Amino acid sequence: MALGDGCKAFVLQSRCRGTHGDLDGRRTIVQDDYRALMRHLAGAVTVVTAGKPGERRGLTATAICSLSVSPPTLLACVNRRAGAHDLIIADRAFSVNVLASDQESVAGRFSGQSNLRGEERFASGAWGTLLTGAPILAGALASLDCELIEYKSIATHTICIGRVVAGCSRDAGEPLIYLRGAYHTISG
Repeated sequence: MALGDGCKAFVLQSRCRGTHGDLDGRRTIVQDDYRALMRHLAGAVTVVTAGKPGERRGLTATAICSLSVSPPTLLACVNRRAGAHDLIIADRAFSVNVLASDQESVAGRFSGQSNLRGEERFASGAWGTLLTGAPILAGALASLDCELIEYKSIATHTICIGRVVAGCSRDAGEPLIYLRGAYHTISG
């Protein structure tokens, strides 16, 4: 197969060995190559949150997408080691807060880079709730309050399907985007 100039090819391996063991001989690429490929997929930066004051948890995520408009549902992929994971499952509720370009510091606090954990991550910013009680970030471009209706664990992550029961948005602002390991805006 001919590739264009500058295109780096990744070759499928006959077996996947590593932290997750053998995948029954199915063909896949190695984890580092997969990560390198996925870094080219730009994504809106969100903070997924769950819990009540005193026990709130959250994480920065880009693996969020609309699933259906009728009924309004979305999916969020959450690492099973994330502090918010078990709380989302137990409370059967979560929120997705779409960050604006002026909220990069919020993304950093919830990404784990700051070494803050749990409730500490909520110390900055104004937080409220809508219907489910999951934390909603004031000033986010959009916040979607969700009831967890289904979930499926696959490898390191759980796909959480949420029915959107409430939401809010602000009129102005650009989204914060994550691409190639860095934050960006649409205008530059």
